[in-house]
Amino acid sequence: MWLVASAVFHYLGPAFAVLLFAHIDALGVAWLRIASAAVVFAAWRRPWRVWRRVDRRAVVAWGVVLAVMNSVFYLAIDRLPLGTVAAIEFLPVIALAAVAARTPRNGAALALAVAGVYLLTDVRLVGEPLGFAFAAANAVLFALYIMLGHRIANGAGAAGIDGLALAMLVAAVVALPVGLTDAAPAFTDPLLLAAAVGVGVCSSVIPYVCDQAAMARVPRATYALMVALLPATATVIGVLVLAQVPTVPELAGVALVVAGVALHRSRTEPTSRS
Repeated sequence: MWLVASAVFHYLGPAFAVLLFAHIDALGVAWLRIASAAVVFAAWRRPWRVWRRVDRRAVVAWGVVLAVMNSVFYLAIDRLPLGTVAAIEFLPVIALAAVAARTPRNGAALALAVAGVYLLTDVRLVGEPLGFAFAAANAVLFALYIMLGHRIANGAGAAGIDGLALAMLVAAVVALPVGLTDAAPAFTDPLLLAAAVGVGVCSSVIPYVCDQAAMARVPRATYALMVALLPATATVIGVLVLAQVPTVPELAGVALVVAGVALHRSRTEPTSRS
């Protein structure tokens, strides 16, 4: 359930964010997303109370990763199609799953997921080189997000959400110098500001909380393979929100990804965390 909710909201936010680019530059939208999520987390969790009980180095590193990852992701989707950026984003994520795919069943599941992601995103080198540089940076940072998030979720137990809240506060400060100026138009337009806050809640609060809940319950390799569901949910969201009807190859990609996830889940997971 947590993984499905995360998969849905991971792409609802970016779909809404693209609509804001006509009014606010990409770095401004990225900072508003981070800052609004940080405010929500601060009001909800008051995370400074657990500062002494968490792995502070991991939390600060996670906050830096979140700040840079969100910023370069928005810079990438401002220059390239969202599907192309998603394709690049998932390459290191699936490689992370491959590290722990030690059985034929897991290997077959990974192969199905890779084929599905390829069909869904139609990987091709189009667009400008700078966009691909931002997309590649985002991909590496997304893999780091998973590793650091899994470490905090397992190390802090129920306090994992508080670690996330602390990291989001760090991210808001780190991204402030590059995002505040571009975010200025939202401060004079209540509708734009409300939309940006909505993007933050959909993109950084709901999915990240769901991620922490999932990471605390499944090994890292399982989580990394499960997020291959994101391109499938992106296809559904494209139909419902953006009226983007998928092609036959895209539908085949959805089927392959779902089959890979189902095959992986059919194996009994070990109780130890990776």
